[in-house]
Amino acid sequence: MRNGDANTLSREDQPVHDWFRFVLSFPPHLVREYLERFRITADQTVLDPFCGTGTTLVECKKRGISSIGTEAHPLAHFASEVKIDWGADAVGLLAHAQRVAEEAATRLDAQGILDYWSFAPTPSQQETLRRLPPDAERLLLKGSISPVPLHKTLVLLETIEEDQQSSYRRHELLALAKALIAQIGNLRFGPEVGVTRPKVDTPVIGPWLEAVQSMSEDLTSVRDLAATPAEAHCTDAREVGAHLGTSSISAVVTSPPYPNEKDYTRITRLESVILGFIRDRSELRALKQQLVRSNTRNVYKGDTDDSLVADHSSIQQIANAIESRRVELKKTSGFERLYPSVTKLYFGGMKRHLADLRACLRAGAHLAYVVGDQASYLRVMIRTGTILAEIAESLGYEVVGIDLFRTRMATATKQQLREEVVVLRWPGERSRGRDK
Repeated sequence: MRNGDANTLSREDQPVHDWFRFVLSFPPHLVREYLERFRITADQTVLDPFCGTGTTLVECKKRGISSIGTEAHPLAHFASEVKIDWGADAVGLLAHAQRVAEEAATRLDAQGILDYWSFAPTPSQQETLRRLPPDAERLLLKGSISPVPLHKTLVLLETIEEDQQSSYRRHELLALAKALIAQIGNLRFGPEVGVTRPKVDTPVIGPWLEAVQSMSEDLTSVRDLAATPAEAHCTDAREVGAHLGTSSISAVVTSPPYPNEKDYTRITRLESVILGFIRDRSELRALKQQLVRSNTRNVYKGDTDDSLVADHSSIQQIANAIESRRVELKKTSGFERLYPSVTKLYFGGMKRHLADLRACLRAGAHLAYVVGDQASYLRVMIRTGTILAEIAESLGYEVVGIDLFRTRMATATKQQLREEVVVLRWPGERSRGRDK
């Protein structure tokens, strides 16, 4: 397997997983590998405390294994909830979506707007195009969606939302989120999310209906497993214990954020804003405060997770090295001054998560954390997996090993950075006393 293929969604894995995915999602085959390695059976429960768009939950459900996920990002949590809801009638979903599509097309036609690529509005029509509320519009990356596709999307969204009693509404909304990213918007994804050449116009109803049709086909193929228990909670992973029973989890398979300058809320900003999950800057701030501090754009006055690793020498040495490099290079921006702080806050947040998790784990539970080395902060290397293993061991976990998942090229340094799976084991309550 080529290195680039390690994180690719295979054709066999596309059903359900492909309803909506983060560009940074880890692959289902990696989840399968650790479920098999941990010998997880149908009478056990698997947790993903950073479940994102539900890769672990969907893969467990496909294998008839109970699962629970927690995710603080409301759009990602919504995606996880929909992707584990296999009870919708496949035929009824597609039929309902076709009626919605016809109604939305009729409304656009009455406005003189046809839903195909060659339409270009006249100035008089441009003035009547729908827009987002100003507070919501300011949250978008400039140019991330053009005026005509946005207007058509809002008309389609209104048509979907009118039938509040529809049992298909949530699946239809997730299909629209996928279409926004894949075809309607102007976004591109590389090391960072950016904007491509704007589309004057592009189809909206067609791509959405195609996404719904794909859902319908997948629901038919997985309906025999619809009853397999799976649930997702919208909550901070550092407080995961509030949603789990004592000694209820047999395994954890997850991929938390890495310590770098990626603002994970930007990746889904377009669909989060248009679908109403984030409406203004205050809601965006509240969301970021529920996340592990992994970049300088979600560091806030009053954060205290860094105090949890004040006596961890490796983390303090890295923070000091970053600060020394900053002074040496005469970097003075506000973000660069925060690099040492966010490093300590990140690992403090992960320690808080691992400490809170212990009461929920069964004795002998195995855990797999997919993490990556980073050199984003002035090229000071952060061996994330190694440090996370040290933190876990200080909390009473046993470190089974650190497996290489793949390597990737660092944008700034052109170094090959390791992505690893930190494998842990929780021996039981007696180990909690080791935590100072």
